[in-house]
Amino acid sequence: MNALGEGKLSGAQKEELMDQVKQQVAVLLAQELLQKITDKCFRKCITKPGTSLDNSEQKCLSMCMDRYMDSFSLVSRTYAGRLQRERGQL
Repeated sequence: MNALGEGKLSGAQKEELMDQVKQQVAVLLAQELLQKITDKCFRKCITKPGTSLDNSEQKCLSMCMDRYMDSFSLVSRTYAGRLQRERGQL
């Protein structure tokens, strides 16, 4: 059995492992966000798929992506602030 299965990781090793897991989760969340933006904004803005985007489609996509990113950023900041407040109360 490996050290992880036997619980023989040092404090520094556990912290490093947690950092790696956090980084992987962050990458997965970013990929999921990009996929959601692509799906939602494409469905909303591209009414007649073709070989290129017209000006109105480009503008719609840009605004849709900006709104989605702004919303995601606001929710993320609010959530992070809440976590910090809760940690401070423990």
